[in-house]
Amino acid sequence: MALTYKARRRWALVILVIGLPIYIVLAVTLVNVLNRPGFLVELLIYIGLGIAWVLPFKGIFKGIGQPDPDEAPQGDE
Repeated sequence: MALTYKARRRWALVILVIGLPIYIVLAVTLVNVLNRPGFLVELLIYIGLGIAWVLPFKGIFKGIGQPDPDEAPQGDE
């Protein structure tokens, strides 16, 4: 079942406000567990994790910045 536009907007907000800070803490914790392996390796880990978090949520974020396609167009009266 596909989510409506409003539901996708709400889930996107929840993911960005709650999920992303949690993911950032987990990413930093992971790098700290690896005992700071070196600048380039650390940078590659952060870049990889920065891309990896959005892949499962691609469908939710797609088209969020556009006007609601289900809403009737507003005419100039």
